[in-house]
Amino acid sequence: MTTTGIPTAPLLSWSGARARRDAAVRTAAGAVLWGALLLVTWWWAAGGGVVDLAGWVTGITSLGRVTGLVASVLLLAQVWLMVRLPLLERAFGQDRLARIHRVTGFTSFTLMLAHIALVTWGYAGGSLPASPAMLWELTWSYPAMLLAVAGTAALVTVVVTSLRAARSRLRYESWHLLHLYAYLGAGLALPHQLWTGQELVSSPARAAFWWTAWGATAAAVLVWRVGLPLARSRRHRLVVSHVVPEAPGVVSVHLTGRRLHHLGAEPGQFLTWRFLGRRGWTRANPYSLSAAPDGRSLRITVQDVGDGSGSLATLRPGTTVLAEGPHGRLSPRARTRRKVALIGAGVGMAPIRSLAEGLPYAPGDAVVLHRYTDHRLFGHELDALAGRRGLQVVPLPGRRRHGASWIGDGVPPGVSDLAALQFWVPDLADRDVFLCGPPAWTDLVRDDLLRAGLPPERLHLETFRW
Repeated sequence: MTTTGIPTAPLLSWSGARARRDAAVRTAAGAVLWGALLLVTWWWAAGGGVVDLAGWVTGITSLGRVTGLVASVLLLAQVWLMVRLPLLERAFGQDRLARIHRVTGFTSFTLMLAHIALVTWGYAGGSLPASPAMLWELTWSYPAMLLAVAGTAALVTVVVTSLRAARSRLRYESWHLLHLYAYLGAGLALPHQLWTGQELVSSPARAAFWWTAWGATAAAVLVWRVGLPLARSRRHRLVVSHVVPEAPGVVSVHLTGRRLHHLGAEPGQFLTWRFLGRRGWTRANPYSLSAAPDGRSLRITVQDVGDGSGSLATLRPGTTVLAEGPHGRLSPRARTRRKVALIGAGVGMAPIRSLAEGLPYAPGDAVVLHRYTDHRLFGHELDALAGRRGLQVVPLPGRRRHGASWIGDGVPPGVSDLAALQFWVPDLADRDVFLCGPPAWTDLVRDDLLRAGLPPERLHLETFRW
């Protein structure tokens, strides 16, 4: 038992083998995506698409076909990035998947709009004034086009609410709910593509490719976004054990359940939580583990940021919990070096605290840089780990020196953030670094880590972006 009453987790061994397998998965996933894009482009070219470019009207229509094909592949890829496939989750991590998903989504949406505009323009004989009437005719005359219009509207909703200006005005729960419309948009687009898209069904091989791709995608959604979370919740029967205040506006929720060693959670990961019996329980929130899983209990630490998180302080023991996950690559599986540096700020210390307890390391091989303003979250627990396991803890208290600084005012004014970092961790380039905190703060830390010589592949980052 630790001095905090949290059971000490069995230390996970590491060899870097999992990190190497994950790198192979990332390479394979990229190859599959590029292979699919090249395949549908080849089919378009082999079917006369390039020849059609020679004519004005046929060229417009042909470009419309190829943009639609590429948009369809990217739309499917977008769903796979959202589907919580464990293989991809472990290889990429949520932060990286989210970035790829964002680029893929905007690219797919842009190509989809180009497809609509170009095909309509081409069918209108290259006449822009006649294009609106042609769009109306296509919508009402072609099979499944109304469903495609509804799907497009759903995707427009997703894209608009994904813009930074819109996200800043939405609660996370509202944004998350609206973002699920991407599944609806993809599903409504399917009948149009398979019934009227000649490029998709003009040969048995093409028909098999597209039907298999869409079928596998639909099955993945049902299995990993619906079936697996429900099965895990039923199996593990998570309930709230007790709630402990940690700092003003910050609480830790302790949970117990059955067979938690089969959950597969690792230190530093997060799960998506629904606490039944409270208002808004249907809306899920991601919270990181703040203690290393021990097979019998879990702990998350949450800050009240006004999005429903404040109600967790009033949870009663015995409250039933639905959890989806675990997710995230801020975990031991990303590790490749013997020495590690753990850097966190605010409630971003939750996964850092979990890693400090659960990672295997010899005395002196792990250092924690703990940034805080007033309240040192998990301070006594980190001190206990320092005494028991030789963890080096560097507190960084106080307000930030200025807007471009990520450290506190305890550092002399003449010392740069980079110089301070190199003083605290002189062998930084030989370590794995795990970083978590608010986005603007982590951006500053990341820049200094890279300037200090840390290879980018050994920086393992998780932020609060959404």
